[in-house]
Amino acid sequence: MNALEQLSRTVENQKHTAIAAFVPLDLSLLNYKPAPNSWSIFECLEHLNRYSRYYNPVLAKAIAANSGGNPEQTISYTWLGKKSLDMVRPENGKKSKTVKHMNPNNSQLSRQTLEEFLDHQTELLQLLDKAKGANLNKKAIPVEFFKLLKLRIGEALEFVTLHQERHLQQALKVKKQLPINQAAA
Repeated sequence: MNALEQLSRTVENQKHTAIAAFVPLDLSLLNYKPAPNSWSIFECLEHLNRYSRYYNPVLAKAIAANSGGNPEQTISYTWLGKKSLDMVRPENGKKSKTVKHMNPNNSQLSRQTLEEFLDHQTELLQLLDKAKGANLNKKAIPVEFFKLLKLRIGEALEFVTLHQERHLQQALKVKKQLPINQAAA
């Protein structure tokens, strides 16, 4: 299995996890915060939505403009790419400071947040499919918070996928902390 197939499988699993774990929950549970400064399930998903609103269109444009890749190509990594991926890996327990406009803490969120997240997953799966014909090692994706720095297309696709996995795991941890009497209902 090549890198794009693995990323697609991961995104499919993320989408199915969100559907199974979060769709059945009441709105109050999706907005439940275990602590005042922690994020609710909805806030975790809204954070990912904010990133998707930026990265999905930028990736679509870069993939369309950089055709001619080999479907079996491997992703090679720049220093910035390695650093970015290490920062968002789910197994990296170190907390990262979120830039202000990407921090959804204390937002008023509705089911639309979950629906938008699922729509972004469908869009990302389509991008991963289109990326099979793109040069994954073309430096074409400006980093969201510092646009002078650029990631390669493959690095950015992997970054988005790992970042999602990190925050989905965070949301699943919140789910485990839901008030038992409400979660059982």
